[in-house]
Amino acid sequence: MNNMGIFKRLKTITMAEINGLLDGMEDPIAMLNEYSREMEQEITKGQQALARQIFVEKKQEALIKETKALVDKRMRQAKLALEQGDEAMAKLAVQEKLSKENQLQLYVDQLESIKGQTQILVGKLDQLKDTYNQMQQKKILLASRANVAQSMKQIQKVTVSFHTDDIARGVARAEEKILMMEAEAQAGNQFAAPLAKFDAAYDSFMSDEELNKEIEKLKNEKVAVL
Repeated sequence: MNNMGIFKRLKTITMAEINGLLDGMEDPIAMLNEYSREMEQEITKGQQALARQIFVEKKQEALIKETKALVDKRMRQAKLALEQGDEAMAKLAVQEKLSKENQLQLYVDQLESIKGQTQILVGKLDQLKDTYNQMQQKKILLASRANVAQSMKQIQKVTVSFHTDDIARGVARAEEKILMMEAEAQAGNQFAAPLAKFDAAYDSFMSDEELNKEIEKLKNEKVAVL
């Protein structure tokens, strides 16, 4: 690689660093972004050059129009001089008319050349814009592919870091704990059921003394009613 190539490469890397790289100097998306910026600058330069070219073209057209008007004016002056019998004045008018006609032809030829250059510039600018648009579309596609690739790399890193034996043992321990919780709950239910029956039986038991008191109470209420 020659010195100019090295300097151009260093310039590209430096500009890419200034504008921001994602993962280093060789990040593909950052490089595409830098190339896009360079093409945008070239398009701007091309548009400026085209504006100057169109300005020159318009100036040349104005010069042709002005020269044509001067030729017509000298022709009228020559005819007027002849009508007035002033042949010397007529010759001077005709002489300048012929000179301006020669200039006019030169200006017309120059205008054709200028228009040709304008068309070439327009064509190059259109080509540059088409290339830029294609790059933008490709950049979107490549950015999507890069994101997918990066995601896959992250997934692979996570997958590689897994320890399946440890995970299996952990799952087994969790299962044992759940089984123990279920056994404790079941044992609690079996112990609670007899107690509940005993409590119910106890609650329903009534002594003879309590029963006799209730009977006497009812008898007294009946007598009171009579």
